[in-house]
Amino acid sequence: MKIDAHQHFWKLSRGDYGWLTPDLRALYRDYGPSDLIPLLKQCGVDGTLLVQAAPTIAETEYLLSIADQHPFVLGVVGWVDFDHSDATQQIAKFAQHPKLCGLRPMIQDIPDNQWMLRPSVGAAVDAMIAHDLTFDALVLPQHLKVLNTFIQRHPNLRVVIDHGAKPDIRNAQFDEWAADIAGLARNEQVFCKLSGLATEARSDWTPADLAPYIAHLIDSFDATRLIWGSDWPVATSAVGYSAWHDMVQDYAGENAHSIFGANAQRAYRLR
Repeated sequence: MKIDAHQHFWKLSRGDYGWLTPDLRALYRDYGPSDLIPLLKQCGVDGTLLVQAAPTIAETEYLLSIADQHPFVLGVVGWVDFDHSDATQQIAKFAQHPKLCGLRPMIQDIPDNQWMLRPSVGAAVDAMIAHDLTFDALVLPQHLKVLNTFIQRHPNLRVVIDHGAKPDIRNAQFDEWAADIAGLARNEQVFCKLSGLATEARSDWTPADLAPYIAHLIDSFDATRLIWGSDWPVATSAVGYSAWHDMVQDYAGENAHSIFGANAQRAYRLR
């Protein structure tokens, strides 16, 4: 099974996408299953992971309702407020849904870089572990050292780093990011998504700009813990769906079965 492990849907009228503004042009419209299905067929993708795009309980419920209606959505990575007093109850409730496979706090938008280490977050993480859910880490390079400490505190938590932690490719920042990624990869419960990298490059990027970052992620996580995702439709501002699929396919080579499916199934316990 070929899996796109990172895609989004949204409906503007829902009103909880604070980041989605008219200046984003092509992204500022509704995106739903009918927009994505032709692209999945074109690339031979069998199923997807639908990932939250708004920090609300209502959006998680909306995504789960889509998953109920569309079998190609194999799992949903939702959102709860980890700092709220009822976070553990919310996690327990959502975990009853057969397609809720993970949660993603929007760490990149949280002002406190140490947020992951708060006691309230620890209680919510314990609930995730109890319900066998996966933690999607939407982080930036400045969060990676803190993320490593967080992982040491929660060795039984499966963690998937989104978009390779969004390295600053447009300014060719590599060394510190690479060292931190290599350190994180030494933790066997940590996976990483090969997604969203073109969005972090200059608008006139070439494959050569992305090559050292892709190669380092492959070297660090090898074929067993690297997961392909399209980051559709966000990434369409930088690269087409099939173009990104084909680029990663070339890098994956004989490991395509793992990177394009098997690793996502293990990381998210997909049925």
